[in-house]
Order: sequence, then C-alpha cells, then structure tokens
Amino acid sequence: MSSRRPGKSVSRIKTGSFERRLSLTKAGLFAGTRMASHMATNWFSNKDTREQRHRAMLSSQARFLVDELGRLKGSVVKIGQVMALYGEHFLPEEVTEALHTLEDQTTSLEWPAIERVLKAEIGAEKLAELEVDPEPIGAASLGQVHRAARRSDGLELVLKVQYPGVADAVDSDLNAVAQLLKVARLVSFGPEFNDWLEEVRQMMHREVDYRLEARTTEKFRNMLGSDPRFVVPRVLQEYSTDHIIASTYEHGHSVGSPAVRDLPLERRSALGEAALELFFRELFDWGEIQTDPNFGNYRIRIAGEEGGDEDYDRIVLLDFGAVQSYSPAFLDPVIQMIRASYEQDLDQVIEGGVTLRFMSRDWPEEVLEKFGSVCMSVLEPLARDRSQWPDYAVNASGQYRWKQSDLPSRVAKHAARSAISRYFRVPPKEFVFLNRKLIGVYTFIAVMHAEFNGEDLLRKYLYGDGADEANPVASSTTQITKA
Repeated sequence: MSSRRPGKSVSRIKTGSFERRLSLTKAGLFAGTRMASHMATNWFSNKDTREQRHRAMLSSQARFLVDELGRLKGSVVKIGQVMALYGEHFLPEEVTEALHTLEDQTTSLEWPAIERVLKAEIGAEKLAELEVDPEPIGAASLGQVHRAARRSDGLELVLKVQYPGVADAVDSDLNAVAQLLKVARLVSFGPEFNDWLEEVRQMMHREVDYRLEARTTEKFRNMLGSDPRFVVPRVLQEYSTDHIIASTYEHGHSVGSPAVRDLPLERRSALGEAALELFFRELFDWGEIQTDPNFGNYRIRIAGEEGGDEDYDRIVLLDFGAVQSYSPAFLDPVIQMIRASYEQDLDQVIEGGVTLRFMSRDWPEEVLEKFGSVCMSVLEPLARDRSQWPDYAVNASGQYRWKQSDLPSRVAKHAARSAISRYFRVPPKEFVFLNRKLIGVYTFIAVMHAEFNGEDLLRKYLYGDGADEANPVASSTTQITKA
C-alpha cells in the first residue's frame, strides 16, 4: 500500500454494490448527456476550434468523473489510481491527468470503525494484547496503517487494516468504472482495452489479497535475509487475517528526507547501487518484481541511528502487494534486449522487441532502427561504451551522475524526434509494469544524487562476472559504514 499521511477522516465508506453502482450510473448518464450536447454544438465549428473545444470538454468530463470517484472512496479510488498509472496507451491524456489527482486523496476511516474491524478479525482478546495508536500513520484507498505495541514485551508493530467491504466490491466497481468511461465517451472498447481491463482486475484482486501479500513479504524476507543492505518486516501471523497484515515496525527516514540527503556521496551512491542490484535480482534471478516503486514503499535506515549497531545504511522495503511474477517466455526476450543493448547489437534489440510484440517486421527499416536506438539509450548508465555520455553526466572520477544526466527527459525527446509514435504498438501489459519499475529505480537513484557506473553490476547478472553469492555486497557495491 502506497500510503500517505491521512488528511480528513470519514465514519464509513460506501461499499454496497447497489448504492455505488447507482452513484456511478447517475454520474455516467450526466456526463454522457454533457458530451452529446457538446458534440452537437461543436459540429459546425472549424477543425482547429473543434479540436480545441473537444480537448477542453475531455478535461472537464475527466475532472467531473474523478470527483465522483473520489466521493465513493475504497476500491473505486484505487481503480482510478491504477488506471492513471497504466492507462496511458488506452485513455486520453486529459483523463489520465485527472485520474492522477486521485493519488492525493488521503481520507482515513475514523477509529471506531477501524476498531470494529480489528475486533471482528482478530478478536477482542487478541486485540487486548496490543496498545494500538488510534491515529493512522498512513492511509490509502484500500486501507490504512496503525502503529501498535505488544503489552507483554513492548514489540513495536504495524497493523495494515483493509477497509470493510472493499475486497467484495472490486469486480462490481471495476465494471461500473469501465461502463462510466464508456457512457461518458472517454474510451473506446476493443480487444486491447478489454485485455488491459482484465489485467487491472487481476491486479486489484492481488492488492486486496492480504494472505498473498503476507506470504510474498515472508518470501522476500527470506530471499534477502543474507543481504545486509535491506530490511523486510517480519509478518506476525498471530495478528494477521484475510483483511489485516501485522508486521514488525521498521524505523527509517523517508527517501527524500534531509537526513538522507545529507549523507556523504559514497553512502548515497551505495544506496543507489543497492536499489539497482535489487532490481537485477528480481529480474534475472527471481522472476518476481515489486512493480510499485512509489517512494512511500521505502524507508532509509541510517547506520547507527535509533541505538542500533548496524554497520550499513539500509533500504527498508515495506509493501509487497504489487509483486508480479514473470514467465521465461516474457523475461527471455527482455533480457535479450538488455544484453543486446549492452553489446550494441541493434539487430538483436529489434528482434527482442518483435518477440515482445511492440515492434513489427512490417515497419520501415529506419523506424525499427530508431526504435531500437531509443531502447538502447535507456541503458546509458550501464553502458560499456561511455563515449556518448554527455559531459555533464560524468564527474571528475569518470562516474555517472544519475541526477544531472537528465536521462528520462533525453530519452523522451529522442523518441519524440524519431516519430516512432505513429508505429508504436500497445506493449504487453507485463512490459508496462516492468517499465514503470525501471523508471522508479532510476528515479530513486537520481533522488539519492548517486554517482556510480552500473556496468560491472550489469555484467555480473548478464555473464556472471565477479558474482559472489555469499557476499552480495562485495562485487558491486561499496560497504556503507558509519560516518
């Protein structure tokens, strides 16, 4: 759960399918009437005026519908947030921009309602073992998080509490939102949109499956148990249920906090390398990737703080509700493209893109080459050939400056200049999630203002160069010691 500090609170969330469908149906009919009226009055305008008015109407429609989604809370809001993140290939830009505003909604459920959920889920006797802070430390669309302490031994823990009824409302809410978009004439239904909608449905069901998230958390905790750079909370099964995840409270600073920003460059760079290597382990070794890189899912534990004797700055990983499993059929061509990009083999980059079905051999050769070139440029910080690095992206020691490189902006401009958008196909849904993760990792490293070259780390996973499973830090990262 990518949660935020809660703002206002409510006493209940509408979860009855009838009242939610009724609200959305009313909104859809109203929006559809508005759009029909607009199209009728706009018919006699000239082309430029029609386009301008149409985009303005789309923005107005989108804002109206987002306001309606926001009033209903619960899974409807989460559905809107997911559509904002992954709907760029299916929804008008005006709609995704409006949907992004749902990310700022931080309404929490008042304590009496949460207390009733806790008593119903774990029982009054178990709940009495805990002293729960009635003020949530984070709230999101599907639930909220409360700190607690066990009275018997003082163990600090957090309780992630799912809002009542949201799990049962996922299917009806998603169907209603999709119908709302259709009635409001904001989207055209078709096979690709329907496939994407089904993926959103599956994602939503994973998000509300707290048993699955608890198992996944423990799995990642075991896989990372020997790596001192990471902390994964321990799930406390005795307080966990279908709708509650209880885990140890893990202290740390927010990623963008002054305490992290003021760390020496060497330590910030090591944290950046750790994040990159975690992504490589997910991609190359496990085939399981946490696809929500929201900074709310991470904390930074600074060495020596809070009375600890740790020798490392550590990344605390907090949320495993958006972990995706990938098959070799998908990962093999992805890794082929990465290897080919590193080896500057344009033909193999293109071959991987064709296999993944977002390039086609029917495209003009020039377009294929430009598309492949854009893909290769994404791996700039990991490149063997550094002759193309901009001067401002390299420090005096020859290390890559992730923040100053402005790589995402340059890649976007490269793609825009190449005019490949006219040929670009909707990528496989797996690639959309993977791309979001990669952007998130790069952004994390940039926020760290890290400076390092990723080539050695990439070679370790492409070819096994210098791999040392017993000491995952030795081959590619600098030990992060106390200042």
